Amino acid sequence: MIKNWLAAGAVALSVGMSATAAFAQTTTVPGEQVGLATGAPLPEGIYALNTFVYRSNENTGPGAVDVGVNIPVLVWSTPFVPLGGRVELLVAPPTVFAFGKNSGVNGARDLSINVGTFVGGIWAFDLGNNFGVSLLGGVYLNELNAGRGVLVSNGGQLLGAPVLGQLASNTYRMGVAASYTGDGWNLTANLTANIYDSPASFGGTNTFGFGNTRGPFNISDSLNLDLTATKKFGKFEIGAIGYGTYNFDISQFSLARGNRGSFSVGGLIGYDFGPVTAQAYVATTVANAVRGTDTVEGWFRLIVPLYSPTAVAAVAPAPIIRKY
Repeated sequence: MIKNWLAAGAVALSVGMSATAAFAQTTTVPGEQVGLATGAPLPEGIYALNTFVYRSNENTGPGAVDVGVNIPVLVWSTPFVPLGGRVELLVAPPTVFAFGKNSGVNGARDLSINVGTFVGGIWAFDLGNNFGVSLLGGVYLNELNAGRGVLVSNGGQLLGAPVLGQLASNTYRMGVAASYTGDGWNLTANLTANIYDSPASFGGTNTFGFGNTRGPFNISDSLNLDLTATKKFGKFEIGAIGYGTYNFDISQFSLARGNRGSFSVGGLIGYDFGPVTAQAYVATTVANAVRGTDTVEGWFRLIVPLYSPTAVAAVAPAPIIRKY
């Protein structure tokens, strides 16, 4: 059922972040969970989904970049249901891309940055009458295998480092979601917190020519809100979405200085192909704390159930033999 597959997005805990200070600073990408019934428990099984976002911004200067984030997620919806809540385990190794917007020598080269692998779990409850709630907890292991990013021009000049200063710390992620999935609807609200060990520093040495690129950096804790209101018509799905982020520390020395947050709205379409469900959605900024950093974002997602327990075949009843 597509409703259950979309709940797999409860695992789409993924990840992403800005490639420049003009973008949202959270490790979890605002909007990565819209379109997913993250409050509803998944049926037992193994699910894969991949979400990609391309973010285009207003900046057209020499070093301007657009940003992409790819979020592959694998989730195991276990047979364990303590206190009536399904336990779901997840892993997600996100990657951030920056694409230079100008081709001259002063334009920025494309680059990719590994985000720390996310490992976590969900505890999801079916409350009855098509209502569900879930709790999420996990960590992005940035200190284990994340990069920091160095932006270089086409002419070889260093433009900026680190690109993703928030990856100097592991990111501790907590979330709560509520969903209604009756009569083909997906009405979901998902609140996600990102908590950091701040101030934090990268290991190794400074990037030559850029002074202090190791840190310590003051990283703002943050909240993301993802909202979904879609309706299915047969195999098709259509509806409205909205998402935003709020940074707590916007002081002079914070990586999020002056950037209290932003909010975007848009629309979503989806189609159930049977073995694969596809979704696409587009959103644009409607409120922003930083002038000149509005974005248009295009998203694409595939959801694939990989395994479900084989139903036990019913045993044919033995014939009743009457003895006389």
